[in-house]
Amino acid sequence: MSSFQIKETNRIELKCELNDKLEREVVGFLNYHEGGTIYIGIDDDGNVIGLSDLDDVQLKVKDRIKNNIMPSTLGLFDVICETSNGNSYIKINIASGPEKPYYIKRYGMSPRGCSIRIGSSTESMTQNAIEELFAGRTRNSIGKIKSPKQELSFEQLKIFYEENEFHLNEHFANNLELLTDEGKYNYAAYLLADVNGTSIKVAKYSGDDRYDLIENNEYGYCSLIKAAKRVLDKLEVENRTLAKITSKEREEKNLVDKIALREAVINAIVHNDYSNEIPPKVEIFSDRIEITSSGDLVQGMTEDEFYSGYSAPRNKELMRVFKDVRLVEQLGSGMIRILKKYDRSIFTITPNFIRVAFPFSNSMELADKIENDGLNGGLNSGLKSLFYTIKNNSGIKAKDASILLDNRAISTIEKQIKELSNKGLIERRGSKKAGGYYAVKNEE
Repeated sequence: MSSFQIKETNRIELKCELNDKLEREVVGFLNYHEGGTIYIGIDDDGNVIGLSDLDDVQLKVKDRIKNNIMPSTLGLFDVICETSNGNSYIKINIASGPEKPYYIKRYGMSPRGCSIRIGSSTESMTQNAIEELFAGRTRNSIGKIKSPKQELSFEQLKIFYEENEFHLNEHFANNLELLTDEGKYNYAAYLLADVNGTSIKVAKYSGDDRYDLIENNEYGYCSLIKAAKRVLDKLEVENRTLAKITSKEREEKNLVDKIALREAVINAIVHNDYSNEIPPKVEIFSDRIEITSSGDLVQGMTEDEFYSGYSAPRNKELMRVFKDVRLVEQLGSGMIRILKKYDRSIFTITPNFIRVAFPFSNSMELADKIENDGLNGGLNSGLKSLFYTIKNNSGIKAKDASILLDNRAISTIEKQIKELSNKGLIERRGSKKAGGYYAVKNEE
């Protein structure tokens, strides 16, 4: 037994074992404006008791949260197995839900079924509090809005799931909550479909204002997953390397921290308010990169809670899918990664938009990489975009790379693959039927 150095608070609940109060505690955090975390296998004094049947408990937790609580909790919780000094326990991260009040299904929307976190305990809600929350429930969520088109296909989405070893069966639309209560495709389905009317603009300017537009790209009209990956690939190319050579060593870094930039892009895409049909936008200036998403903070969330990484997904359907294809890791982790490298001043929050502006580092001089170092030594934009597509989609096949690169001709893809292979940047692994291409040299 080991001490975990943690105690119960308004956001933390400790449990020695899985018991019949799990749903009540989860509902309490879903209805709480900050969400929270439940640990199973840790006693009230912070001692890790451990769980002997870890996998069984994990499956039971997921099943009970998914099936015993209403409205749907998909995309609002993570169940993670962790170990301390050889003792294993379970950590359940729970986001503040956008469709309050949440309740235990068998008790309905009543004080017995609805609970909320108050201090370090979970209390039943009053009937008046339940009715007030219900009156303010979000009704313009993309899960409730009917798709403008009902003839949708999802081949791109299926490819992304298969790349992450998931298989979408004939019930995937229902399982991923891509249907309205009437059984029609919802707006989340529309955004994830192979063809839609949404695109993410990536604009580039010659100076530090919007006067001289030199490049204007639209990434979209396809699955939002594909669009997100293409935006990330574009920024990989634009986020050039800074270098400073001293008497002892060559020090390098990018214009913008790569991890923070990626998290900001994914956050903007996943949490954008698509109900007003305004997609996210990325702008590249001579001194910064700006990422703007539509919509203000989720109802009930304060700025301090936003910066602290408390998770309250605006679009839980998108959050679920982005987590499945590993574009999102743990709930609330994105903001923590951004603020590890930058302070709050890079954010601007208005009633209608959230913007993050990453300033370029000025502590070093811009420098291309030495010619034999790889990418900048003779690669054109076509080769770079293919390299980053392979790098971000390990094991990808030529035909799938073609789809991700706007149906670039297979003959062109094969020629460029050969060129990248000859430069020692990529290699093929596996059998002819099941194998694919991998990046073997990083940009850095």
